[in-house]
This record gives sequence, C-alpha cells and structure tokens, in this order.
Amino acid sequence: MSDSSNNAQFSFNPGASAKSRRIVFTGGGSAGHVTLNLALIPWFLEQGWQVSYIGSKGGMEQELVSRFSEVRYYVILTGKLRRYFSWQNFLDMAKIPLGCLQACWLVRKINPDIIFSKGGFVSVVVGGFVNRKRIFMHESDITPGLANKLSLPFVGTFFTTFPETVQSVSRKGKVSCVGPVLSDRLFNGSREKGAAFAGLDPSRPTVIGGSLGARSLNEAVARNLPQILAKYQLIHIAGKNGFNPELQGRGYVQYEYVDTELKDLMALADIVVSRAGSNSIFELASLYKPMILVPLPAASSRGEQSLNAQSFVDKGYAEIIRDEDIADPEILLPMLDKVYAGRAAYTEKMRENPVKITSAAALCEQICSAAASS
Repeated sequence: MSDSSNNAQFSFNPGASAKSRRIVFTGGGSAGHVTLNLALIPWFLEQGWQVSYIGSKGGMEQELVSRFSEVRYYVILTGKLRRYFSWQNFLDMAKIPLGCLQACWLVRKINPDIIFSKGGFVSVVVGGFVNRKRIFMHESDITPGLANKLSLPFVGTFFTTFPETVQSVSRKGKVSCVGPVLSDRLFNGSREKGAAFAGLDPSRPTVIGGSLGARSLNEAVARNLPQILAKYQLIHIAGKNGFNPELQGRGYVQYEYVDTELKDLMALADIVVSRAGSNSIFELASLYKPMILVPLPAASSRGEQSLNAQSFVDKGYAEIIRDEDIADPEILLPMLDKVYAGRAAYTEKMRENPVKITSAAALCEQICSAAASS
C-alpha cells in the first residue's frame, strides 16, 4: 500500500524511454544497508535505466558499488546517528545538515524519477522530498532502524520484510510487506553432493554452524568439538579470521567461506546454528531448516537480531541461545539434542506457515508499478 496523501506531490512518466529514466539508490554504513541495493541495481541496468548511487566517501558501499561500471557514484557528508552519548555525536550533528544540502543539490542535478533508500542516510531522503521525488524505502529487520524512522515522514512507500513491522510504524498506510528479497543461491542443493564435497556421511546427523566473523560461535566449536562429534557431524563456517587449523576430528570440516557448494552443504545439514540477521534466517526458513539462533549481543547492535530471532521462536521455527551462553556445554549440547529430536516439528511449522519471498526482479517491478500509479 502507498500513502495517497503523498502520492499527489510526485510525478512519474511510465511512457518515457528507458534511457531517460533515472533512479538513485542510497544506503550504507553496514552490509545490510547495501546488499539489497546490489541485488536490485542489475535489473534497472538491464532495463536501460540510468542508475546513480549516493553514499559516503570510503564507505563499504562505495567499494561494493564500484563493480558496476555503469553506475555513477556521488559522495556526500554523512554523520552516524548514535543512540548513546558520544562526543563524536557533536561533530556528526554538524555533518548531517551539510549532507542534506549536498543531497538536495545532487538530487536536483541528477533529477531521478525514483529514489530507493535501504537506510543509513536520512539526508538523501530529505533531498528527494525537497525536490518532490518519488521515494521508496526498505527495512530488513522487524523494527525500523533509527535512520529509517527519521526518514519515514518523507517517503511514499515503506517496504518491510516482517509483517510485524507495521505495528511499530505510525503511518501504516505507507507500509507494504514484501517479505525477504532472496536469490535462489541456496535452492536445489543435493545432500549427496554436499556429503561428497565435505567428505562426510550423508546418513549421519549433521549440523552446520558459524557466521563470518562470529567469534563466540567459533569459540563454542573449539570448546565443545569432541562432545559435538560424539553425536553429530559438524560443518563449521569459521570466516577468514576465525579459521583454526588445529581443530580436527572425524566428522568435522572447517571452511573460511563457501560459495557455490553452500547449497549442497545446506541440503546435507539437519540443523543450522546461525546469527539472526534477517536475510539469513529467512533463507533458512525457505529451506525448512530447524535453527538455533545466536543473536548479536546488545552491546554490538540495537537489538534487532534478538527481535528477529524471537519472532521465529514464536512461530515455532527456531530456538535461541544467548551469545554469552553459546560456548557453555550445559546449554549448547542439550539444545542441539532438543532441536534435532524435534526437527520434524520445526519443519512442519515452516511448511504450514511458509515465509513470503520476493525476488529482486519482482520488487523492481513493484517499485516501477507503484511509481507509475502515483
């Protein structure tokens, strides 16, 4: 749904030639604010749109967007919106209005038909609103981040991943729940191919766990490996900085990172131990994988992963272990046994209430359709 009170301000010419259509993407500060944009950009390029990206100087978004030679990247001043006291807040507060002025000028210069914001930069949304542009915004987590909360009054349509997000938004008429935007990278995996790749037995209970850079999950494996291997095979995704060649055992394999073979390893796994990032857990639910979720601790986040995880627990898809408890053998080992023994019940819950999935192409088409009808 879109907010009709805002739509009258904006115009979009669906009959214009593709070469004359322009879209600006924005989003940065974390990988979650960039990855969806990276999935949508190719569709617009293939359709002949002129694509621009507004972000920070030296941010991860600048490096990631550079893979698209056709995309023009523009830099603005950005300030981090912290929820806690820091002297850096005073410097960043000065950057934000300057960034808004830069964004207003850039949007006027580029003159896009559409602005798509993934979060992180309020100034670009403000710049689009001042220039009367059609603005779309997306939130991956169950509650909006601070930047998206501040941006919400200026956008026409607010796409969400979780249906529950509407409960924390006052302007409900702007909300459109599209579900997770997932690729097919993990679909159609083969248990037999996964076992052959990893050198494991396809008939034995198998756990896959880890998250790139998740130190606590790596410590849990190191501390509990013999006890885990007494009942399960373990596929451990340790990350580049977490790989430990000293860890050995029958039925244990360790990788820094897995790309094309990950779908086969997922097909082999009976249980997944993971962080609770939105895209990750929805991918697992789409594969009907019982989960043990280990949300980022509050000190490292705004608590969104805990809310994401609790939503899945409430649906009967998963169980939670706190980050500080994951290495405790008296907590981890009984939880593995509980989830493995009840795996059919978790899977049945996921099949009874399957997650709504949207492809990148479908979301792009919905954006264009909504813009054309405004």
